[in-house]
Amino acid sequence: MSDIKNQSQFNIELGEDVAGGIYSNLAIITHSPAEFVIDFVRIMPGVPKPKVRSRIILTPEHAKRLVAALNDNIAKYEAVNGPIREVKGSGPVMPVTFGGPTAQA
Repeated sequence: MSDIKNQSQFNIELGEDVAGGIYSNLAIITHSPAEFVIDFVRIMPGVPKPKVRSRIILTPEHAKRLVAALNDNIAKYEAVNGPIREVKGSGPVMPVTFGGPTAQA
């Protein structure tokens, strides 16, 4: 589909099958001494058992670089668009029920 050049002058191909992305509203992060695993999940109303849509596995060094890159991009976004509103509390920011009936266990 298209090639993206980064600062290191790599030619990175972005295929059509990946270009559309995958929507996620929950990320589950785990780690071992050797790697960080980020599972991206989409929670939707009426879906009783959400599935992992994508899994990314990173070395600890790359995980730290990802955090730095996200912090940099968030700062740039907020400089243009204003602060991103945060909802404090535990668990996912978006309620699993989406205003529907409460799940039974």
